[in-house]
Amino acid sequence: MATYHQSDVRVGARAAEIDAGLRAHMNKVYGTMSIGMLITALAAWAIAGLAVTSDPTGATVALREGQYLTGLGEAIYMSPLRWVIAFGPLAFLFFGWGAIMRRASSAGVQLGFFIFASVIGLSLSSIFLVYTDASIVQTFLVTSIAFASLSIWGYVTKRDLSAMGGFLMMGVIGLIIAMVLNMFLQSSVLTLAVSAIGVVLFAGLTAFYTQDIKNTYVAHAMHGDQEWLNKAAIDGAMSLYLAFLNMFQFLLMFLGQQE
Repeated sequence: MATYHQSDVRVGARAAEIDAGLRAHMNKVYGTMSIGMLITALAAWAIAGLAVTSDPTGATVALREGQYLTGLGEAIYMSPLRWVIAFGPLAFLFFGWGAIMRRASSAGVQLGFFIFASVIGLSLSSIFLVYTDASIVQTFLVTSIAFASLSIWGYVTKRDLSAMGGFLMMGVIGLIIAMVLNMFLQSSVLTLAVSAIGVVLFAGLTAFYTQDIKNTYVAHAMHGDQEWLNKAAIDGAMSLYLAFLNMFQFLLMFLGQQE
């Protein structure tokens, strides 16, 4: 009986150790994601400030009365460079992120994530030219509340969300195709449909990613490979960062008040 008791104690101690490690792992995921969001927000705000001027001297493009694009603004928003800015991050996610995860150290992966967040800030800066600051802040708060609720649900639910994840990713691919087509069609009906579907898809992915991050840690914690777990935390932060960012942008199409 003593042997069984000792075995139970060891199992209980190991479970408590994994539990504590999981909390630390999730804190790292959310902390890294939050830093990435802060970098994106600051980069977007700073670049938008540099792209617009109230001085008409030398300006060739007027946004609205009293506001003009600077040379930087014209390059970012009106030259062929805008296509690189728009599709570059997507190409990096499909072709570059996996290679960094495989070959770089955890510190290198984290640096790659923060650089990516900065570049996203460049592409996101245009929202400050289109929407009022108040509506951007309001939408960010709404997104934060929705994201937190969905992520908590994904963490605590006993339901297996793995099948839902595959369906949602197929939906995202279809959504990307529809968005590219609408760049040429300029259909307001399709824009509204894309926005609504996008909110639903990335809301679901928030819950799915959270559960997947949790399950991945529990499955690998006993192996003791801390370097791998550190990289997995950053990869999880990237997934949640993208879910939050996309949900925010699609909600902004509904809630945002234009200048």
